[in-house]
Formats: sequence, structure tokens, C-alpha cells
Amino acid sequence: MGKDAMPESTPQPGGVPSGDAPSGGELPREVLSGEELAALDAHWRAANYLSVGQIYLMGNPLLREPLKPEHIKPRLLGHWGTSPGLNLVHTHLNRVIRRHGTDALCVWGPGHGGPAVLANSWLEGSYSETYPDVSRDEAGMARLFRQFSFPGGVPSHVAPETPGSIHEGGELGYSLAHAYGAAFDNPDLLVACVIGDGEAETGPLAASWHSGSFLDPVHDGAVLPVLHLNGYKIANPTVLARLPEAELDELLRGYGYDPLHVSGDDPTLVHQAMASAMDTAVTRIRHIQRTARTGAAPGGSSAPGGTGARPRWPVIVLRTPKGWTGPAEVDGVPVEGTWRSHQVPLPGVREDPAHRRQLEEWLRSYRPEELFDEHGAPRDRVLACVPDGERRLGSTRHANGGLLVRELPLPPLERFAVAVERRGATRHEPTRVLGDLLRAVMSATADRRDFRLVGPDETASNRLQAVYGASGKAWQERVLPVDEHLDRHGRVMEILSEHTCQGWLEGYLLTGRHGLFSCYEAFVHIVDSMVNQHIKWLKTARTLPWRAPVASLNYLLTSHVWRQDHNGFSHQDPGFVDHVLNKSPEVVRVYLPPDANTLLSVADHVLRSRDYVNVVVAGKQPCFDWLSLDEARAHCARGAGVWEWAGTEDGTREPDVVLACAGDVPTQEVLAAAALLRRHLPELAVRVVNVVDMTRLMPREEHPHGMPDREYDALFTRDRPVVFAYHGYPWLVHRLAYRRAGHPHLHVRGYKEMGTTTTPFDMVVRNDLDRYRLVMDVIDRVPGLAPRAVAVRQAMADVRTRHHAWIREHGTDLPEVADWTWEG
Repeated sequence: MGKDAMPESTPQPGGVPSGDAPSGGELPREVLSGEELAALDAHWRAANYLSVGQIYLMGNPLLREPLKPEHIKPRLLGHWGTSPGLNLVHTHLNRVIRRHGTDALCVWGPGHGGPAVLANSWLEGSYSETYPDVSRDEAGMARLFRQFSFPGGVPSHVAPETPGSIHEGGELGYSLAHAYGAAFDNPDLLVACVIGDGEAETGPLAASWHSGSFLDPVHDGAVLPVLHLNGYKIANPTVLARLPEAELDELLRGYGYDPLHVSGDDPTLVHQAMASAMDTAVTRIRHIQRTARTGAAPGGSSAPGGTGARPRWPVIVLRTPKGWTGPAEVDGVPVEGTWRSHQVPLPGVREDPAHRRQLEEWLRSYRPEELFDEHGAPRDRVLACVPDGERRLGSTRHANGGLLVRELPLPPLERFAVAVERRGATRHEPTRVLGDLLRAVMSATADRRDFRLVGPDETASNRLQAVYGASGKAWQERVLPVDEHLDRHGRVMEILSEHTCQGWLEGYLLTGRHGLFSCYEAFVHIVDSMVNQHIKWLKTARTLPWRAPVASLNYLLTSHVWRQDHNGFSHQDPGFVDHVLNKSPEVVRVYLPPDANTLLSVADHVLRSRDYVNVVVAGKQPCFDWLSLDEARAHCARGAGVWEWAGTEDGTREPDVVLACAGDVPTQEVLAAAALLRRHLPELAVRVVNVVDMTRLMPREEHPHGMPDREYDALFTRDRPVVFAYHGYPWLVHRLAYRRAGHPHLHVRGYKEMGTTTTPFDMVVRNDLDRYRLVMDVIDRVPGLAPRAVAVRQAMADVRTRHHAWIREHGTDLPEVADWTWEG
């Protein structure tokens, strides 16, 4: 087919630096022999042929007869525009893996180009090994084509179903963070990352370039970004493709990279330049790593262990036309090299004979008879560059991390548990207690290096700083005398980008390691769309028997809504739980431990778990100790249960009212309300229920942790009023429990967007979650109680009024609130 010339300002192939040094020197353009060039081109053409076939064909895969309407899919779906560039990268990665003996993984950022990655997986044989019914012959090729973006088939994006993948193709913006996450603590792994120029415009991708400042050349692998500039997004030009080359180089060098350019539309020249660039990049990477690992710093100093200047890693800038080798024009309109080639460049092929002829010409332009034998199998020349065994990109175990993950060495919780001699008398900061456990985990994994703690500059703020006793914060930039806990080899990861933290951890987990993401509760929403994709990935991966379970993605959300004493309204949002609980029930879990020992028990559970997204919400401020460790373990195992010591039931009849709570501050307020009811209305039978696992409120048929109706009814009753104090937005509890028989009697108090900078107790008063309001709710809802408890209700309202005046005069909470302890 015809090819569009690149714009005059686009650099042509060549000018690729090389050498066994950080920079400098030139390699000749022609690094490939004639035979090598022919083999690489054959592989690339075969991948292009298979990519086009997947988009268009459901029959006649080898064109043994002229194309007919019945050979064409009725719905044409997929993305051609990026596919030839991805095929080029895959072909040349094959070459360097084979030539340099490199273990490699590739993250395909322009994952809409699923046809390309599937095509290459089929060519190398990894696809047929994973899916034996899609054999490497004509019948298998037909299945490969038909299943693509077809009912009952596979998605058009790179997806969990794609061998060798750890990145869903719709996740534009996250590829580079995923690649770095995969490289951390993988010293022998090269992670290539293809970044589309549309993706490069996203905020998450822009922040991810800083990941090089955290990559330890001693203990980590390497990331080789390939910035693929084909000029266009869906309908518009891309920013980086239109920047002058010098300006783009300045941008990339400012991020800490050395760019290598490959440009053009002549396959021969591009193959030579790409081979040269790949060789140069791998040579430089090995030089950096060898220098760091033998005691000299990459920047040239002789400090032991690579403690000198941060190395400057290579990046390849690949400029090729969008839709390269496809139709140059369709109906007289330019297509190749334009945005029109983004998805399906030839529409209406089934109905339009002219378009159908053009499609056949396009397919035959790759000369399939040279690429596939009489049985439809790839010829030897096509496979000459393909690595063997697990070095094939579709077969690497690093993309199926469950095959590599090991049990996390968690120490006995007794070493960290707090003593509870009298309930509600002592206080601890739950996350500080957890920090001691995490320090022990860091120490236990010091040699195997498969656990990391990530967070946006909040480890110490969230009271987890004990981990610094086992590992400092990863850092490759300058270190000043005033800095603390910075460590060239650290495994605590802090960058003020929640997107980057999330991407790092996802890549780390999906390649077989463990971790925890600590974040302020209000700002974890920044990664809402990222956690969506990870949940969808895990849900799909669970259906694939060849994907082994990976360690769960664990969130610790602290600095929460009820204790933002100096930050105020902007830092108050407990809605991430709502967001997560909208997702696949087999994957998501939400825990609200009420004290330090229950947090330890929950943490032990989630760190051992597989294939879940666990959200744990716990405070960092001093919190009452309610349960011993043994009690906490039993309570967490139940997920929800009666705290008999807190209520006034005598066991002879159903309670008059249930006081339920979920979360540390709501638990304190419920227990304080229970104490007030015991004092003022001793004849009232009060049951106190604490919920740790929010999914227990759901019916069993909607969530694996959900309670059967009979269990829920026994706990909450079918017809007695339930006053529920909840950590977050109250309507979530209603949504989880709406099908229960007792739902009409359920009244929930929680956060209702009444926030400001104020005292801790004023926050609960403003949102009607305070102990006095809860007592009033009980009086209002227990049948027949209001007339005989009117004085008590009035007294509760008076305390609330006095509270408002007190805090405005004194700036602190009422003494009876600030000094309150449990007296049960």
C-alpha cells in the first residue's frame, strides 16, 4: 500500500548514540545484516497481517479465495492506527531479548492496539500454549481472527486474557507507573514501556516520568520507555508529536532521560535505526547497572553501592505514521498518517465491493504466502527473532505474578498488641501500633525484597514512621544534611502523586510482590478510575485458570473525616468506600476497625489475602482500646457482632433498641450513648452491635461476606429500631441493607457534608452523629418511650446547646466529653 511522507520537520532515521558509557558516540545506521533485516521485516509484516485480520475477518484467513461479504465481520471493531508501531516495537524487543539474553516484560500503554499484542503472542506460540484451541495453524488463525472483539471472544484492548500483560489497554496514563512498579526489586528484569502520544498528555503519565528518581540501579531492574509518536489521538494531533525535536529533548532530559530517536516511514531505514537504538539502550542500561552494582556510582563518583549521582536512563522516541502500511487513501481522503486511521480505516467492507477489494489489496500487500506455510503456521524466517521459552514476552512469569508470589512473613501479632485491662480507659494511636507491625514486615523481607509501603508524602503524618527503622525512603536525587530517612535502597515509596503511588503498587503486585498504600482518606479519590480498572482486572483474572492469584491491593485510609482538626472541610470526604462497594463483590472488601487491636487483626488478614482490593479505614489520633487481641481476632472473624458488655440486655427478650456502629469515632459515640441510656433509662434493653466488615450488611447472595437473612435478623432484629452510627455517608448503609426485613426500622447517622476546622466533638455534633443526638434518636424511635423520657431528651438537647457556646468561648470540647471514659 502507499505510504505518506512524514512532515518535513520530522527527523529521519539515524543519529543514534551508542557506546558503553552514559552518553556519547554514534553507531552506524546499518547494524543489521541483510538476512537479519529480512527476518525482522517478515516478522513485522506477519504481525501487521494478523492485526488487520483480527479487525476485519471471520473467515478465509489466508485469502485462499477472493474476499466475500461472508468473510467479513458484521461489526468492525478495534484500533488499527497504533498497531503497526506496536508490532515494530514487539519485533525489535524480540531481537534484543534473544541477542542480549535479557529477561523482559513489556507494558503496552496504547493498549487499544490489542490486535498487535495478540498477533505477536500468537506468532511466538505463547497464545496457543495458553489457549490450545487457538492453534498456530490456519484453523487457529481463523479462531484468532473471529474471537477478536466478537461476542464470546476477547476484548479489543490488551486485557487480562492477553498472555504477557499486566496492564489493561483502556488505562491511558498509567503504563509508565506500572512499568516502574514491575521493575522495583526485580534486578534482572528489563521492563519496556510503550507510551502512546495521546497517553503522554495525561496527568498521571506526566507525573510518572519522575519515577526514575526512585529507581535503584543496584536492587531494581530497568525501565525502557518507548515514546511512540504517531501524531494523532482519536481526532486531534498530539502535543508531543508537534513539539520541535530540540524542545522535546529538553523535556525528556529535564525528566532525567537520554533520548534516542527513531523516525521515518521507510521500513528498511526504520528497522536499522530501531535495532541500533535498542542495542544502544540495552548497552547503556547494563553499563549503569554494572557500574552501580560493582561499587562505583552511575554518575561517575566512587561512592560504595552506587550512592553517587542518579543515572540518566535511555528513552526511545519512535516516530512513525499512524496507521503505517495501511490504506493511503479511502474514497479520495488521506488515511495513513492521519487521525482517520485510528480505529477502522476501511468502513463498510461487507457492503461496499470497492472497500472490500481495497481490504484484500491491503492484506495481500504483506505477502502472506511468504509468511505462513501451507498449513497456516509461521515460516522459520518469521520466527527467527523470537526468543525461547519464558523469554518470550507472552510467556514471561513476571506477567503472571501469582506464579512468583511468596507468603509474606508476618510476625505474631502478640508482639504488637496493646494491653486492655479496662475497656475504654486507655488510648492508642491505631496506625502507630500498625507501624510497628509494618516495621517487622519490612525487616523480615529485607533480603527477599518483596514488600513496599507507598504513599503520597504521608508515612510519618499517618503515624507509620516506625518503618524507617527497617527501611528508609527510596530516593536517587541529591541528599542534603537536613534530610531524614532518605535511602538509595529504600522500600518506602513517597511521591506527592496518588496516581503514581497507585501505579507503582499495581505493577509491583501484578509481578508477584506485596504492598500497602497509605493515604489520607479524602484524597484517595484521586485514584478512583485506577482502582476501577484494577478491580476489573482482578475480576477477569479470577476466571482465567492460567492466572495465579496475586497479593491483594491494600489501602490504609487514615487522617480521616472525623479528625481533620487543622485541615478542615477540604480534607473531609469518606466516600471512597461507597465508590469501591459499587464494584465487583467477589473482589472488594471494606474494613472499619474500631481500635488498635482490631486494626492489627484486620491488617494481618488483608496482608495475607489474594486477589482482593481491601480498604481499611482507621484513625491516626489517640483512640480508646476496646478489645483484647483475642477478642479482636474473634470479632474480626465474625465481621459484625454484639458487644454484650456494652448493652443492657438480660437475654430474656429481644432488645428495645439496637445501637450499631462502624468506625472508630462512631463506636466511641455509640458507647457513650449506651452509657447515657444506662444511666438515664436503665429499664431500656439496649443491644450494641459493632460492624468491622461493611460487606456483612449485604445479603449473602450479593456478596460472599454477606449475612444470610436469618443471621442478620438475629443480630439486628426484624422489627426493633436500629440507630446506626456510621463512619461515612449514611445512605451507604441503607443501600447495603435495603433488602433486609428490618430496613424500615433502620436509622443511620453519618457524615453529611457538614465540615469545617473545628474541635473533634463539634464535627460529630455538626453531623448529628454525637452521643446526645443518638440518645435523642433512641427516644424518638422506641415506641412509647418519648412521652416518659421527655426530660431526658430535653437534657440531651441542652448539652448540645451548651456545647456550641463552650467551644466558641474556650476553643476546646466540653470537659465531660474530652475527659470521658467508659465506665461499664
